[in-house]
Amino acid sequence: MNPKVDAYVSKAKKWKEEIELLRSIVLECPLTEELKWGNPCYTHEDKNVVLIHVFKEYAALLFFKGSLLKDSKGVMIQQTENTQATRQLRFTSVSEISKLRTTIKAYVKEAIAVEKAGLKVEFKKTTEFSMPEEFQGKLDSMPALKKAFDALTPGRQRAYLLHFSSAKQSKTSASRVEKAIPQILDGKGLDD
Repeated sequence: MNPKVDAYVSKAKKWKEEIELLRSIVLECPLTEELKWGNPCYTHEDKNVVLIHVFKEYAALLFFKGSLLKDSKGVMIQQTENTQATRQLRFTSVSEISKLRTTIKAYVKEAIAVEKAGLKVEFKKTTEFSMPEEFQGKLDSMPALKKAFDALTPGRQRAYLLHFSSAKQSKTSASRVEKAIPQILDGKGLDD
């Protein structure tokens, strides 16, 4: 048990019992307990396997390579349609966790096996993401913008494409594109 995680648990206001139970289940598996991104994180040979995190509506156990797990019980949740690797188990009570204790432990052990095997998640290529027409128009009319966008890392490119295409209206997408042009030309990502 990591003292930093002890401190995290002692300060928890909501979902404290759920965190404690998830922690005890995960610690029954051969993982190292750490505190990463302000949350209890469990690693195998310095590779992230699972993370306990809480939200207003639920406590969750996040599997970093959850998309590679079999999910034989059909209980894992993909957080958003654009989430590619991670999957969550969500809980709103200690009794829910207790009922799934055996499944949780089995999933954690499977996640460790995935890490030991060196399996990797196949991420969608940037070209597989939809290109909003408002942005495509700018790329076609501004060669410098196209060159700058192409020079960005794939992750930065995806972030921009997701940001532009998540707008519900064309004018909102166009506004987002206009606002982002200076940053793209400076070689910066959406949140840089």
